[in-house]
Amino acid sequence: MQRIIKNNTVFNENWHLLPKGASFDSISSCDNLIVPLAMWCEYANTLKARYGSLGVWLDADEEAEVISCDVEQFQVIALNFPVFTDGRNYSNARLLRDRYAFKGELRAIGDILRDQLFYLHRCGFDAFALRADKDPYEALKSFKDFSVMYQSATYEPLPLFRRR
Repeated sequence: MQRIIKNNTVFNENWHLLPKGASFDSISSCDNLIVPLAMWCEYANTLKARYGSLGVWLDADEEAEVISCDVEQFQVIALNFPVFTDGRNYSNARLLRDRYAFKGELRAIGDILRDQLFYLHRCGFDAFALRADKDPYEALKSFKDFSVMYQSATYEPLPLFRRR
C-alpha cells in the first residue's frame, strides 16, 4: 500500500487511482475513486450518481479550466507530474486554488521528489504521493527547508515587503 503525505503527516493511501485507458467497468468496487480527466468528461453524470467519494486527475498537458465549473464535485484533484522537470501543473494548482476556489485535497502524483514539496505546497498542494523509492518520513523535513519566503503564495497572498 502506498503512503502519502497529507497536511504534514504520513498516511496510508485510501483512494484508488484509475490509470488512463482504464475500463469504466472497473469502478464498481471502489469507494474512493480518482478518475482520469477523459473518463470524467465522458461519464460525468454516471460518476456523480455513484456511491463513494470522487476525485479526478489531470496530466501535465491537461488544463484546469476544463474542470473549473465542476470543482465542487471532487473531494480530491490530483495533478500528475510525469517527470520531475515538468512544472506545468504548478500553474494548474494555483489556478484551482486561487481562481476556481477549490477547497478539497489537491494532490501531487507522479515523479514527486523531496526537493519539490516545499514549492508544491506554496502553490496550493496539501497532499503528495511520492515516488515509490522515496521515504515519506524523510521528505517531511523539506517543509522546514526555508524559514522566510519573499514571494506571495496561495496560502500567503502578500509578499514579504507587504507583510512588514
